[in-house]
Amino acid sequence: MESIIKLQNIAKSYKIGSETIHALRSVSLEIYKNEYVALMGPSGSGKSTLMNVLGCLDSPSSGEYILNGKSVAQMLDDELAEVRNKEIGFVFQSFNLLPRSSSLDNVALPLVYAGFSKEQRIKRATEVLEQVGLGGRIMHKPNELSGGQRQRVAIARALVNNPAIILADEPTGNLDSKTSVEIMALLEEIHKHGNTIVLVTHEEDIAQHAHRIVRLKDGIVERDYKNENVTTVSNRVAH
Repeated sequence: MESIIKLQNIAKSYKIGSETIHALRSVSLEIYKNEYVALMGPSGSGKSTLMNVLGCLDSPSSGEYILNGKSVAQMLDDELAEVRNKEIGFVFQSFNLLPRSSSLDNVALPLVYAGFSKEQRIKRATEVLEQVGLGGRIMHKPNELSGGQRQRVAIARALVNNPAIILADEPTGNLDSKTSVEIMALLEEIHKHGNTIVLVTHEEDIAQHAHRIVRLKDGIVERDYKNENVTTVSNRVAH
């Protein structure tokens, strides 16, 4: 099986005043195509730093990151920008939507950078909004939507360029439990369509949706194991 993400001895440290913070200490990890992985750990364990490295938003202090067979360190800035726009879809806890733009415009934004025509952008953004169940809300602005609907817009935006990898950072962190279940059902669907999903969470019940769990502590991988009791939303609803 071919790995889509390969980390070898990744370390990341920051200087804050005279103190050096070691956020990651020699993390090695392989993630394969169409895996569904949860990165777990308490606050300060390094999971958000690791997510930023995976998403090419931050570069490691040492170690090597191979993404789709290419060394990220060797990529030029415009190559990295293209990877972030086309190969990786990001979903954030705080949604990160443009407040004055409609759902349609928020979702179409990555396509502007990818060079699609206006007609293509509208068509594709509408398709993805329908896919996440928001076909009737495409002209609504974020303040006219519920938290769950905003997160659906954010997921649609992450999907619009057909990325191979979805990175979801605490995607249910701002949602109530009923809405969280709906968002996890949506991520399950996306995974079934062949996307690789990497989910960062500190909530055990959310991590149980993943097929593999990687537990971080103090910047190292403490445990990495297959989840034998995957929670699917269909069997949750049945209980």
